[in-house]
Amino acid sequence: MTMGKIIFYEDRNFQGRSYETSSDCPELTSYLSRCNSCRVESGCFMVYDRSNFQGNQYFVRRGEYSDQQRMGMSDCIRSCRMIPMHRGPFRMRIYDRENFGGQMHELNDDCENMQDRYRMSDMHSCNVMDGHWLMYEQPHYSGKMMYLRPGEYRSFRDMGMTSQMRVNSMKRIMDSC
Repeated sequence: MTMGKIIFYEDRNFQGRSYETSSDCPELTSYLSRCNSCRVESGCFMVYDRSNFQGNQYFVRRGEYSDQQRMGMSDCIRSCRMIPMHRGPFRMRIYDRENFGGQMHELNDDCENMQDRYRMSDMHSCNVMDGHWLMYEQPHYSGKMMYLRPGEYRSFRDMGMTSQMRVNSMKRIMDSC
């Protein structure tokens, strides 16, 4: 299994000092005074504009990201999480209430529009049994995003999601990173 590799740069357009990693990094300012661009050599990562995997999230795969502001980040990149590749089935249960209550649906594939597909106007908890997923604020995989790895998510509010952000589409993170 190949590991991912990402290089962070202090300035836009891959300028200034750099830091390279193949694993999670909860605090990039330990290595760089700021981070305003990155290059993904291999694999997939989530980058965050706050330390400890908090704040706005952005999914990056192999390629060049010359300006963090074009990625929708208000501040510089402060932490990153490596997304391991998942081979096998994808499975997640979503619920319209916290603590796995209310209406439940099971997903095995991408969902472009939760309202159209499930007649579900909001999602407050989920259980990711298999695979790694991206949740999006808007239908058609747009708007703010949130990365979910296998585990139980009893309350999105407890995960730091604001009350304004609703999940309206979700996509599997496939091997094609």
